[in-house]
Amino acid sequence: MLDYIFMIAITGEAMSGALVAGRRNMDIFGVAFIAFVTALGGGTVRDMLLGNFPVNWTQNPIYIYLTIPAGLFTIIVARYMHRLHRLFLVTDAMGLVAFTVIGCNIALKLDYNYPIVVVIMAGITTGIFGGILRDILCNRTPMVLHKELYASVSLIVALFYLTLIHLNVNHDINLLASFCLGMGLRMAAIRWSLSLPTFSYKEGSWRDENDPTPPTDGS
Repeated sequence: MLDYIFMIAITGEAMSGALVAGRRNMDIFGVAFIAFVTALGGGTVRDMLLGNFPVNWTQNPIYIYLTIPAGLFTIIVARYMHRLHRLFLVTDAMGLVAFTVIGCNIALKLDYNYPIVVVIMAGITTGIFGGILRDILCNRTPMVLHKELYASVSLIVALFYLTLIHLNVNHDINLLASFCLGMGLRMAAIRWSLSLPTFSYKEGSWRDENDPTPPTDGS
C-alpha cells in the first residue's frame, strides 16, 4: 500500500513543482527539473545524509519516468489545474505522511536506532525537503516554514509511527493510524489556517544593552 501511495504522491508533487516553475516563467527544462527536485529531493537529501548509497531513485528509474513526464504534462493542462486544487492538497498531504514514514523506515533499516532523533530527522527530511529545494530554486521563502502546519505534522507523524513500532502494533494498523493522524492534522491546518507562532524581527527594533554594535536606524 505504501508503495502505491508513494507513486501517487511523487506524481502530485512533481505537478505542483511544475506549477511553481511556471509562475517563475521557466523553460521546459526548468519545469522538468523543478518537478523532479520537488518529488524526489527529500529522499535524495536523506540518502546523502545517512550515507545510503546508491541514492534510491538511481536504482528505481520508474520514479524518473513518473516525475518528469508529470511535470511536462502539467504544462499542457495548466489552464485547468485550478479545478484540481483540492485534489493537490490531498495528494500533498498523502505525500507528506508517506515520505515521513518511508524516511523513518529507511533510517531504521540502516540501523540508526539510537539515538532515535536521527530516525525522526530522516523522516522529516524526506517529508519536507523536496518543497524546500523547490522554493529555494524558485527564489521563494520555503512555504513549509511559514504557512499552515506542515513540518510539524511530519514531526508528529514520525513520533506517532515510531511510538507504535515501539509498542509492537501491527504494521498495517500502524500505517493506517499514522495516515489518519497525518491527513487529519494537515487538512485541519488548511481548513482553519492553523500555524505555529511566528518570529518577526526588524533591524533596529530591538537591541541588547550589552551589544556594542551601533544601531543602524539613526537612533
